Amino acid sequence: MNDVPWERRRAGTVVSTDRSRLDVDLVHRVLSATYWAKDIPRDIVERSIAGSIAFGLFEADRQVGFARVITDLATYAYLADVFVVEECRGRGLGDWLVESIRLHPQLQRLRRFALITRDAGPLYARHGFSAASPPGYMEIVNRDVYVKP
Repeated sequence: MNDVPWERRRAGTVVSTDRSRLDVDLVHRVLSATYWAKDIPRDIVERSIAGSIAFGLFEADRQVGFARVITDLATYAYLADVFVVEECRGRGLGDWLVESIRLHPQLQRLRRFALITRDAGPLYARHGFSAASPPGYMEIVNRDVYVKP
């Protein structure tokens, strides 16, 4: 699924799907302190990275963000575990990370791209996600994906 790394660069910042670049200690430390993955064991973080397209966000080779997409690479994707480290927030890096994920070549022409958020709805709305039910669930639905060129 993630055997051929993909990268996107912008002024010293890189989004990469190269798992070998990930600082798994950082990912585990940040995720285990979030409301959605509180106290998650490191081995679960490692397995989740292995089973997903994992996106690292880097500045000067230092990882400052992360996200992963669980997908069948054909019809459905679920965006999870998105974060930018606290000291780097407020500079548009989260927007650029989500934009980069939406541009990934293996995540095009999906019928549904979903996520759940408690507090970042406006960020995801800027990238085409719409609120759905239940509260916090957001998605991009392209029901006509197979009939449009």
